[in-house]
Amino acid sequence: MAERPDYYKTLGVGKNASDEEIKKAYRRLARKYHPDRNAGDKKAEERFKEISQAHDVLSDADKRKQYDRGQGPLGGFGQNFDPSSFPGGFGDILSNLFGGGGGGGGGGGGTGRGGPARGPRPAEARGHDLETEVSLSFVDAIAGTQVPLAVPTSQPCPTCKGTGAKPGTQPRVCPVCNGRGVEAQSQGIFSISQPCSNCGGSGTVIDQPCPTCQGSGAQKSVRRLRVNIPAGVRDGTRIKLAGKGDPGVRGAAPGDLYVITRVKPSPVFKWSGDNLEVEVPLTIPEAIRGAIVEVPTLNGTKRLRVPHGTKHGTIQRLRGEGPPRPGGKGHGDLRYRFVIDVPATLSAEQADAVDRLSEVMNGDPRAKLFANAGGEG
Repeated sequence: MAERPDYYKTLGVGKNASDEEIKKAYRRLARKYHPDRNAGDKKAEERFKEISQAHDVLSDADKRKQYDRGQGPLGGFGQNFDPSSFPGGFGDILSNLFGGGGGGGGGGGGTGRGGPARGPRPAEARGHDLETEVSLSFVDAIAGTQVPLAVPTSQPCPTCKGTGAKPGTQPRVCPVCNGRGVEAQSQGIFSISQPCSNCGGSGTVIDQPCPTCQGSGAQKSVRRLRVNIPAGVRDGTRIKLAGKGDPGVRGAAPGDLYVITRVKPSPVFKWSGDNLEVEVPLTIPEAIRGAIVEVPTLNGTKRLRVPHGTKHGTIQRLRGEGPPRPGGKGHGDLRYRFVIDVPATLSAEQADAVDRLSEVMNGDPRAKLFANAGGEG
């Protein structure tokens, strides 16, 4: 007679382990020894079978009691391994391990505990997400605005109210997948889930389709909306409008609408991170002697003091007076970059003034380059 396997030892838990401890131990070991991660490793495959058999027994209260009393069907899988001995089949195992869900089993539609399969509608039935673009001026993008949209979409059929069935009738639960929307095909020891071949993944069957929508539950239309554009959006910002996409198949959840902003560039303000930058030209005398200059802001103008001896590329900031940051997290800065405007050509009078200036300016600014060219020895 075959030696009685120790399922507690197989899972590495004590005999008083809770259901949660057994579940965690099984998931940890199943991830480690799953055939998908150990292709061609026969030892890992056998270990996976042992772990799964142990979990099948210890996770079921009645089977566990029988096992603890020394009763009930025991033993390894051997040559007569049957995937149906798993709760929900291998589809449930793969879903639990890698999908986080609790379903996805065989075509019979059981949950492993008896009764019809229940759970959320299949993801395939959810409405399509839609995407559209809006054009904005730079001023509107900074201040925020409201824009009208006309979005081609579909709406629930007014005749059948989105069910897809002829008025006076109702869709019925698909007998093949028991409403799951998926069925499994066995390939060796694995069970691969795919949309149900009978209902197309909707989980229901329509015997008498609606004459208006031919069973789709929807009609083409144009949805007109007014969309609030938050202040401070940039070119390419995606704004999500939940539930404003296409309606779901036969009353399932609708998709979402994504509005993409296309912002016309400003000839003055340039983005620099969360800030805006303005290039401010200075004449040579202004840079040398200093000056008070007027500069543009997002709300008008301001005066800035230019210190004497200002170098090309010097930056001054107006903190907190820039564009709104995303999510209402305050404002960025306005940065003013001073650039010295050097004329490409000079009039005779200008050339004479430059000559006089060069005569009175003392020193050679490049002298230190040659003085230090030899290093420190």
